[in-house]
Amino acid sequence: MAGTGVFAELVDGDGVFKYYSSGEWKKSSSGKSVPIINPTTRQPHFKVQGDITIVFHFFLTSYFIDDHFNVDAMEEVNKLIEEAKTAQKSWAKTPLWKRAELLHKAAALLKEHKVPIAECLVKEIAKPAKDAATEAVRSGDLVSYCAEEGVRVLGEGKFMVSDSFPGNERTKYCLTAKIPLGVILAIPPFNYPVNLAVSKIAPALIAGNSIVLKPPTQGAVAALHMVHCFHLAGFPKGLISCVTGRGSEIGDFLTMHPMVNCIRYYLNYHSGTAYTRDGKQSNDLVELYLHCPDIQIQVPSIRMLILSTIMHACLLSFTGGDTGIAISKKAGMIPLQMELGGKDACIILDDADLDLAAANIVKGGFSYSGQRCTAVKVVLVMESVANALVEKVKAKVAKLTVGLPEDDSDITPVVTESSANFIEGLVVDAKQKGATFCQEYRREGNLIWPLLLDNVRPDMRIAWEEPFGPVLPVIRITSVEEGIHHCNASNFGLQGCVFTRDISKAILISDAMETGTVQINSAPARGPDHFPFQGLKDSGIGSQGIANSINMMTKIKTTVINLPTPSYTMG
Repeated sequence: MAGTGVFAELVDGDGVFKYYSSGEWKKSSSGKSVPIINPTTRQPHFKVQGDITIVFHFFLTSYFIDDHFNVDAMEEVNKLIEEAKTAQKSWAKTPLWKRAELLHKAAALLKEHKVPIAECLVKEIAKPAKDAATEAVRSGDLVSYCAEEGVRVLGEGKFMVSDSFPGNERTKYCLTAKIPLGVILAIPPFNYPVNLAVSKIAPALIAGNSIVLKPPTQGAVAALHMVHCFHLAGFPKGLISCVTGRGSEIGDFLTMHPMVNCIRYYLNYHSGTAYTRDGKQSNDLVELYLHCPDIQIQVPSIRMLILSTIMHACLLSFTGGDTGIAISKKAGMIPLQMELGGKDACIILDDADLDLAAANIVKGGFSYSGQRCTAVKVVLVMESVANALVEKVKAKVAKLTVGLPEDDSDITPVVTESSANFIEGLVVDAKQKGATFCQEYRREGNLIWPLLLDNVRPDMRIAWEEPFGPVLPVIRITSVEEGIHHCNASNFGLQGCVFTRDISKAILISDAMETGTVQINSAPARGPDHFPFQGLKDSGIGSQGIANSINMMTKIKTTVINLPTPSYTMG
């Protein structure tokens, strides 16, 4: 069970999970805790430390910090980052083989303790039981692969000579190597709080960096169990830290900290707003949800537009791209890698294998209740085959099981009530504008039954907005060009897919789609984890994948040897 056995030291006497710093599990001096709401029961299930309370009030060009400011708690985070800086300098001198050896130990521990980690994922984010266990095992595999890939990537340097450039003799030998950046701030999302944490932690560590992890609120306890596996593996004190609490209270402080040398970050489209049951923006105090609740600032919503214009450094925005721009302005001149959501289009040509397409649409659109950045978010199907495709998809949707994550249901509750409200708002808008409902819309609490919407038009919100839930729109098109145009008109550009038997045509469509990845005859997917993964436009900055992640968390160091006279290899 979570928080028992080897994980017992993670929990204090009041049942609150501690944060991790200096190689120890600690209670915050703030005395605060944050409840983790079970999406199924909608009741508190776990509690984690609430480390800092900093609520900013902005008045045009000035601000003050109110009575909730906790100096002691802020000093805890300051100390944590300072220790990460110190530990990193020593870790950078650790041989590559030793770094890899410790990563292999952590990988084995992640797999060994997959049961309690999976339990956390089931209770915190309503992930189906088998998928939860798979995430733990997949994370271990990622860490092991990263250890081996890191030895290869970082074990190679580059040698250059000066006479390859016109006008130079061979009087200079140039040696280049990859060196670590320093302290990496990693902020994973709720939907893969373990896998998308280790995808940052492992590359950072093998490259010689230290890591400060800010897990999502929903998913924090699973992330803490994962961090404990690295602790048990024997990594040096201070090298890995994990600070919990609401992003509204610690996010700004972390992203702007002068000792942070790189930020790796995830969020989704409707992260900027809280929603009421009718799917409308709440007029109450708004917490900015970043795929989790994560980096947030609390402000009255009536002032959001003014503040986002004047105080561009604030995270007061309504799309992933806007928030990413805000973060980049706050973070200063440090490397950023951000994945900011998507509206992944699935284009179905008239020569497609419709059975294959239907199977992939259902798998791609409804796995984990559609709460994946790489989920199919819109189907663009040629009119000539639309009726046949819709019938095949409807038949497969009817076979999806709906219920508890503990029962390994296909469709489980979405992560928060606000998320469910947002999804419902998209459904209501589509109904009012004439979309065809292929199933009856049903909702109980956070649980939304899978819904296919046919005859969706571009004037409907769901044609463009990312639902992050089990609702999938179908838009009928009359030409390939129309499908490509709709795909490229989106602010997003994460992934897309095309189904056709004509591989030449598929390549041409792939080249025309403004997305980071295009899958041919398969649904969008992030993995395998060593493949490059990136988004265009508002979908992100930088490329992931294990080798790419290692490279982006290093910088090039050049040493030039100057010779008194030209030196040439003997003939």
